[in-house]
Amino acid sequence: MKLEDCASQRNLSEAGRAHARRIGAEMRKRQIPVGRVLSSPWCRCVETAQLAFGKAEVAEPLSNLFGRPEKREAQVKGMRGLVRAEKANRILVSHGSTIAALTGVYLGTGEMVVVTPAESGEFTVAGRLSLE
Repeated sequence: MKLEDCASQRNLSEAGRAHARRIGAEMRKRQIPVGRVLSSPWCRCVETAQLAFGKAEVAEPLSNLFGRPEKREAQVKGMRGLVRAEKANRILVSHGSTIAALTGVYLGTGEMVVVTPAESGEFTVAGRLSLE
């Protein structure tokens, strides 16, 4: 796998693309404000963000941690810096293992965890969302 070569990665299926579009459509339908959309540099995450929200800023701390336990501490620290209170919701598009390291929540495919940032830089898990 080469991060700069999407052909070498496990990419979204047509079902995954449809799911990403549905997530974005549902958030727009519910008028959920979306601010910055940060994504893992992996192609499937960038594509998910683009399909759902029409934008993606690559954020290295959101990269996949699966099989990379030596990177956990540094990435979790970096991700904590990405969770900030804003007027609109900040979206982080990442991988299950990475989100679990940050939040302790193990998500299903297309499932979301909602966190409430505190001024201290910490956050609380407010809940989970799924379209299924």
